Amino acid sequence: MFDVVSLGELLIDFTPRGLSEQGSYVFEANSGGAPCNVLAAVTKLGKSAAFIGKVGDDTFGHFLCSTLKRLNINTDSLYFSGDSFTTLAFVTIDDTGNREFSFNRNGSADVMLEPEEIDPELIKKSKIFHCGTLSLTDSPSREATLRALDIAGKNGVLISVDPNLREPLWKSLDDARRAMKLVLGYADIIKISDYELEFLYGKKDIKQAALTLWNEYKPKILFVTCGRDGAYLLKDDIFLHHPCYDVKTIDTTGAGDCFCGSALSCMLDKGLDFDSLGADDCKYILKFASAAASLATTKRGAIASMPDVGEVIKLVGSKV
Repeated sequence: MFDVVSLGELLIDFTPRGLSEQGSYVFEANSGGAPCNVLAAVTKLGKSAAFIGKVGDDTFGHFLCSTLKRLNINTDSLYFSGDSFTTLAFVTIDDTGNREFSFNRNGSADVMLEPEEIDPELIKKSKIFHCGTLSLTDSPSREATLRALDIAGKNGVLISVDPNLREPLWKSLDDARRAMKLVLGYADIIKISDYELEFLYGKKDIKQAALTLWNEYKPKILFVTCGRDGAYLLKDDIFLHHPCYDVKTIDTTGAGDCFCGSALSCMLDKGLDFDSLGADDCKYILKFASAAASLATTKRGAIASMPDVGEVIKLVGSKV
């Protein structure tokens, strides 16, 4: 049995590393993709994980597979496409470490995952199934994702969802909004950004928007990440906020995914018993995930930036 199984995009993030002597951009190829970033955070914190997805049968695809194996992420359901290339994302970072993405994804391997390639037993034997919405932008990965969600839901597997909105990858924003609402309907655990909340509900007030989402989808727990403004947790009548830690941020790529994976790890430590999860437990989960996410911004790249337990505890200042 795996603690967390995720499905979705696994790709190369080309992260800027300055200019060459000729004044040209220099990019570093880093492993990324939100669902796998979450798994990287989970395994760095001592939990077991497996990934479902597809990459190209090319240099980058095999590099990504090796990266997952090095992190002890099971790759039995990682497929190689001989017809499609590995997805590439080019990241630009401003002076504060915030990033924007440009994707080379038309017809790439991650959207070619077939419903028949979903192993039901892998999902049934997991404690948590995690996904985003980018695997719903195109077929056949859309149908594969919905099949996986259906299997998880029918077999009592907890479902974790992070919408991970990337507007340029959608044919229309209405399609994106419908897909987000569709997947959120399955969720027991939701991690969403302030920007995505506003996109769904048109409300800038975090508490109002979070309560609207909570009442609509009734998850077991809800997290809202707000970049440099910290993060929120909502569970029943518990509503908490924690600020970011004061660290030297150089790259925010994957920070939200690190938050998500770290929160999942904490909840696994608590036995996924949401009924007995009190205010003190919630405070610590939020504190721990906020610390992990803050640390992730101090290194370049996504998967490579995930901290281990010792680093997080050192920043938090106490043990789990």
